[in-house]
Amino acid sequence: QAQVVESGGGLVQPGGSLRLSCKFRSKITSVFNPATLAWYRQAPGSQRELVATITNIRGTNYADSVKGRFTISRDNAKKTVHLQMNSLKPEDTALYYCNLGDSWGQGIQVTVGDSWGQGTQVTVSP
Repeated sequence: QAQVVESGGGLVQPGGSLRLSCKFRSKITSVFNPATLAWYRQAPGSQRELVATITNIRGTNYADSVKGRFTISRDNAKKTVHLQMNSLKPEDTALYYCNLGDSWGQGIQVTVGDSWGQGTQVTVSP
């Protein structure tokens, strides 16, 4: 059973929204509650970059590229951290990872872009 479980990624059009969630199953309350929680992301060919952090004392901090669009929040009772992403841009496309100390999520894909299928012919005959 995975100790850190991420959810909420997917494909979205530019301007859309997604909400990522990450649950730290194995962390006890006395460890989770005072900890700094973070979201990182890594695009193909790029280094992993810090997106946002949240602590109970110092509040939140964001990368300049996501300020005003992303919101990090935490639910200590559920040992979960969230990342609400609005006004998404193609450059937000990346694998997103949650972090607490030396614990990392498995990475969840966020893809921002238009997606079309190849087309499927439908014929209705009497």
